[in-house]
Amino acid sequence: MKHFLALFSVLFILTGCEEGKNDAVIVSNSSGKINHLTVVMPNDLWNGEVGEAVRRNLAAPVDGLPQEEPLFSISQMPPEAFEGFARKNRLFLQVQKGQEAGIKMAENAYARPQKGVLITGDTNEEIISLLDEHSGKIVTNFKQTEITEQQRRIRKSLKDNRPLEEKLGVSLKFPTAYRYAKESDDFFWIRKDIPHGSMEILVYEVPMSTVLKDTNIIGNIIEMRDSIGQTHIPGPTEGTYMITEAAYAPYLFESQIDGKFAYETKGTWEVKGAFMAGPFLNYAVVDEENDRIVVLEGFAFAPSARKRENMLELEAILKSAKIN
Repeated sequence: MKHFLALFSVLFILTGCEEGKNDAVIVSNSSGKINHLTVVMPNDLWNGEVGEAVRRNLAAPVDGLPQEEPLFSISQMPPEAFEGFARKNRLFLQVQKGQEAGIKMAENAYARPQKGVLITGDTNEEIISLLDEHSGKIVTNFKQTEITEQQRRIRKSLKDNRPLEEKLGVSLKFPTAYRYAKESDDFFWIRKDIPHGSMEILVYEVPMSTVLKDTNIIGNIIEMRDSIGQTHIPGPTEGTYMITEAAYAPYLFESQIDGKFAYETKGTWEVKGAFMAGPFLNYAVVDEENDRIVVLEGFAFAPSARKRENMLELEAILKSAKIN
């Protein structure tokens, strides 16, 4: 009966969110570290095949990182512990067995901002099937929540981006901890120091033909990156410079920046002639109005350190771009 009442309460909140009837409900601020996910399910499910399905789908390795890091850091708690402060976590997934199979998503059910997912099923097989089928949508929604939260934090202290706007017609929201390392009429290098490393942003423009000259998009982007690296991003000694790591082909996706089509590339960079490497995220934005490709790239250097949060911050910055 206790579990039934808890489920009824969650379903009521989820239904209210979907129908827009809980606008008057006042909720407190959410909490939690970036990329932390609370999974609410009985311990026996967590320690069995259902928990394994959750970990397989939501703790899979992040694409493009040199070391394996999970999509989300997961902590599990039984349903009876999911109350009070625990309900303020920004991301949560709740699994209930013994109910009709279904999946529901909620916005700001217990706190704001918050994204919640409820999965129900009569059997383990039904729950696992729903997890496998909808994992892409769940990950996308959770990740967008974290991007939005990261952008909110960034807006608290913004660097003046007028040089970018004036020379490239690009507006970018990034924190004051970053500095302009190199700037010209068509190229900007923006940097931030972190313990034992740095985080980097590149913004530049190239002709359309640089990326779209043939159907080998990934090859053209690698060639472009390597040329830019040789020209603008020197290594620690003379004759060394940044290139795309040759041993592993980058991931290529289709995306959008400021409503414009973009090729999204994730992979690993290295320094030719030196032992330095790290992850990068590149957006080649097709700016048809100005007959150019606007390139937005973030990359990190942090030897022996985890880089998932570094790359999420860079992604949040790059996705804030407005192209005038």
